[in-house]
Amino acid sequence: MAPVTTTGAIVAAAAISIAVLSYLFSSKKPNLALLKKKKKKPRNGLIDAIGNTPLIRINSLSDATGCEILGKCEFLNPGGSVKDRVAIKIIEEALESGKLAQGGVVTEGSAGSTAISLATVAPAYGCKCHVVIPDDAAIEKSQIIESLGATVERVRPVSITHRDHFVNIARRRALEANEAASKHRKADQMNGKSLEQTIDYTTGGEKQSLALPHNCKGGFFADQFENLANFRAHYEGTGPEIWDQTGGSLDAFVAAAGTGGTVAGVSRFLQEKNPNIKCFLIDPPGSGLFNKVTRGVMYTREEAEGQRLKNPFDTITEGIGINRLTQNFMMAKLDGAFRGTDLEAVEMSRFLLKNDGLFLGSSSAMNCVGAVRVAQSIGPGHTIVTILCDSGMRHLSKFCNAEYLSQHGLTPKAIGLEFLGIR
Repeated sequence: MAPVTTTGAIVAAAAISIAVLSYLFSSKKPNLALLKKKKKKPRNGLIDAIGNTPLIRINSLSDATGCEILGKCEFLNPGGSVKDRVAIKIIEEALESGKLAQGGVVTEGSAGSTAISLATVAPAYGCKCHVVIPDDAAIEKSQIIESLGATVERVRPVSITHRDHFVNIARRRALEANEAASKHRKADQMNGKSLEQTIDYTTGGEKQSLALPHNCKGGFFADQFENLANFRAHYEGTGPEIWDQTGGSLDAFVAAAGTGGTVAGVSRFLQEKNPNIKCFLIDPPGSGLFNKVTRGVMYTREEAEGQRLKNPFDTITEGIGINRLTQNFMMAKLDGAFRGTDLEAVEMSRFLLKNDGLFLGSSSAMNCVGAVRVAQSIGPGHTIVTILCDSGMRHLSKFCNAEYLSQHGLTPKAIGLEFLGIR
C-alpha cells in the first residue's frame, strides 16, 4: 500500500477550495439574494383570494389516455367553486355602473354554486343576498347559503317560460326591493320616520317575508345567464390563467355549460391566442346544447320533436345543461361537442377519488368525462385542459349518496375506466 503524502492532500484540498471559491464568485453562481425568498405581499381581503387557482395534472386520466389532462382547481376558490369569479365580476360591474349600491340586495336564481358565491362575496361589498333556488337541488346547498347570511327561497322547478321559474322570481325580488327602498326614501322625506322594509311572498303554499336592511339601497338582479359580466370573468381571468400556466402549450379545452360563461370566456380567449387550440362542449342528459353545436338545432333525445316537456329531463349533474341559448353561451367558439351520461359522471367521480384523491362534484366529474372523450378523439400526445368546478362537499345528499344513486339506478360498478371504453 502506497504511503499517503501530506503534500498531496494539501494540494488536493487547495484545488477543491479554489474550485469552490471560483464557483461561488463566478457569474454562474446562485445569487445569494435568490436564497432569500421574496416576501409575498398579503392578498387584500377575500376578493383578492379569488382566482389564480392551481392547474394540476390528473395523473390517472393522463396515464390512461396518453395525453396530458390538466384540471383547473376552481374548487379552491374561497366560495368553493368557479362561480366566485362570476360573483365578483357581476357585483363590481353593477357597483361601477350604479345599478347596485352598497347596502343593496343582490338577487339571483341559481341551482346552487352561483348562489353560494354571491352569498360569500356580497358582504365584502357591503351588500345583502337573496337567492331563489329550485327545491330539487341538493339540500346542503340551501343550508350553506343560509349559513352565509343570505335569504333562501326554495321553489318548485318549472319551465323558464313560467313566471314562477326560479330565475324569473329572482328578477321580481330585485324589482320589489327597489320599490320598497323607494317608498322608504319618500317616507323619510315626508316625515323623517323610518319604515320597516319587508317583501312578502308565498312559497310552498306558505306566506313568507324577506326582511330588508333598515337603510336598504334597493335590489339588483345578478342575471348570471344573460349578464355578460359572466363571460368577461372568464375571458379576462380564467382563460389568461390557463394560457399562462400552460405557457400557451395546450391543444384542447373542454367543459360543460350551464349559463355558458365559462366555456364561452375560456374558449374565445384561447382561440384568439391560438386558433389551433380546439375547444369542445361536454353536455349532460336533457340538454339541447350538444345538438345546437353539432347540428345547429336546439333539441334533445329525451324530448319528442315539437313536444317539449315543461320541466327539463332530470339529471344528477346539477348546474350544467340547458334547453335555451343564453347571451353568454352565444359568445363561445366551439369546434365540437360530446354527450355524457349521469352514470359516466358518477363512475368518473369515484374513479378519481380512488386513484387521484380528487373529491369532485357532478359538473367537475362530467368535465373529466369530456376530457377523456377529447383525448380519445384527438389521440395521445396532446395537452387537454378542463375545469374542476367544485368539490363533492356540496353534493352529499344526492351525487355522493349511495342510497340516492341506488334508487335511480346509478350505483357505480366500474373497476377502472371501462365505462368510457378504456381497459
